[in-house]
Amino acid sequence: MENQELIAQCSAEAQKWLDSPIYDAETKQAVKAMLEAEDKTALIDAFYRSLEFGTGGLRGIMGPGTNRMNKYIVGMATQGFANYLLKAFPEQEISVVVGHDCRNEGRMYAESVAAIFSANGIKAYLFESLRPTPEISFAIRQLGAKAGVNVTASHNPKEYNGYKAYWEDGAQVLAPHDTGIIEEVNKVAIEDVKFEANWDLIEIIGGEMDFDYMTAVHEALIDQEVINRQKDLNIVYSAMHGTGRVIVPLCLRSWGFQNIHVVPEQMVVDGNFPTVVSPNPENAEAMTLGMNLGTKLNADLVVATDPDADRLAIVCRDNKGEWMILNGNQTALMFCYYIIKNKKNLGQLKSTDFLVKTIVTTESIANIAKKEGVEIRDCYTGFKWIAREIALSEGKQKYIGGGEESFGFLPYDKVRDKDAPASICLICEIAAWAKDQGKTLYDLLMQIYVDYGFSLEHTINVTKPGKSGADEIKAMMENFRANRPKSIAGSTVTLVKDYGVLKTYDAEGNEAPLDMPCTSNVLQWFTEDGTKISVRPSGTEPKIKFYCEIHGEMGCPNCYASAKEDALKKIEAIKQELGL
Repeated sequence: MENQELIAQCSAEAQKWLDSPIYDAETKQAVKAMLEAEDKTALIDAFYRSLEFGTGGLRGIMGPGTNRMNKYIVGMATQGFANYLLKAFPEQEISVVVGHDCRNEGRMYAESVAAIFSANGIKAYLFESLRPTPEISFAIRQLGAKAGVNVTASHNPKEYNGYKAYWEDGAQVLAPHDTGIIEEVNKVAIEDVKFEANWDLIEIIGGEMDFDYMTAVHEALIDQEVINRQKDLNIVYSAMHGTGRVIVPLCLRSWGFQNIHVVPEQMVVDGNFPTVVSPNPENAEAMTLGMNLGTKLNADLVVATDPDADRLAIVCRDNKGEWMILNGNQTALMFCYYIIKNKKNLGQLKSTDFLVKTIVTTESIANIAKKEGVEIRDCYTGFKWIAREIALSEGKQKYIGGGEESFGFLPYDKVRDKDAPASICLICEIAAWAKDQGKTLYDLLMQIYVDYGFSLEHTINVTKPGKSGADEIKAMMENFRANRPKSIAGSTVTLVKDYGVLKTYDAEGNEAPLDMPCTSNVLQWFTEDGTKISVRPSGTEPKIKFYCEIHGEMGCPNCYASAKEDALKKIEAIKQELGL
């Protein structure tokens, strides 16, 4: 589309906002300023499209415009969600849970959401103030609600906010409800939105739910005695300016830990996240203040939660006493190892218990589970798929843990989303168990590598912006499908999994069905030497991702550096071979 045509289109959309009596004066003033500005970049960015309500909800930069997060876009999403609930549960009393995190405008959006649900005859349980994502998930099931909304943009930069839609099982919405809600949202015009609250149908919740949630978190505890012996474990915690600030220290104390220190600058609720570039626990920079305090206090470990407290970061000391941030695969690996070993040692493990991991998460977890005789399931990326596995087995088998490489874990079945408060409590129990044996978390990780095999995981992001980039990514995937590699880095490809057509292919090209709930644009290659490569285009960014996983033997705990060096050389060879 020519630039002038685009400007004309965006100007027409903006003028509708100025002409409508629905938008408030402040919003109109901001839109008018964009229209009158000589540089039309802001106008185009705000109005060139409508912010899409996808299977996970909404996420975008805050501000006026159709392509922005604001109370009007949130309002249309909520009206569509309400319309779907009224169709899905005809002639029933319907209730929803509404929460939010620390982000700017979060409270206002949450109150708008509760008001719109109530105006549609739906009871809204609205949290009194910011709460962790896992507590929202817990509250939906605890209150018998039919759905929920959490206003959060997770670990995105400060300019963003978002809207996560949940179903009655406490999990983010899956088919067929996800597409059904999207269809209803797409039908809604701003004039259809019922903004006036029915206060008789809004109930404020808070402290009692906090107590119930913390009580539920105790179900993730495995060995109280080891905590009692190591109650003085030296813990440093950062809330990253978000929702974990109260609940995480309280949960840790309720488990029996007594030596908890917090990073004071990051305990301040602030949607501008002033102490970090981005509130993402994957970024080493975000953990700097915590590590500095850990050094000062000679802490055993440093832990942190992202703003909505669904993901966690763990920092432990290596064999030289330096801080080492565990990656998401190492975190999930350590959780699964401990859950299996200690439940088995304490006679808590049953033959029907199972673990879940996503298809791009390390196969080392599967290796441990298989060696220890515990069922391990693979699912698609995203915790809604882990929640699906829990739901499928409810009443028949017990879920004992599951995670993904992007720093999320759920160690019990009372919640149906990533749960950082429960996971932090459990990692501190694991650190206490290691310390009981004169070891650190790093020592424990090295022992896992020695006993079950070393692995190194590395993600390569290839950015291809614009329409031409999207076409290029599509062509790359088509080429990989049409020309399946015979070998990678000198090792024969023994198995290919194509989730786009739900088929597997062995080295001879023989086909077999792949049992998954739906198709997904993901390819995986497995080689004779244990290498696994997963390829998937990003659903939210102009990227194609390559998840590389290298496996090998590690003869002793002090062999980590050399094993890592060899694995990195192999990753470089893979990058060259694939032209990355």
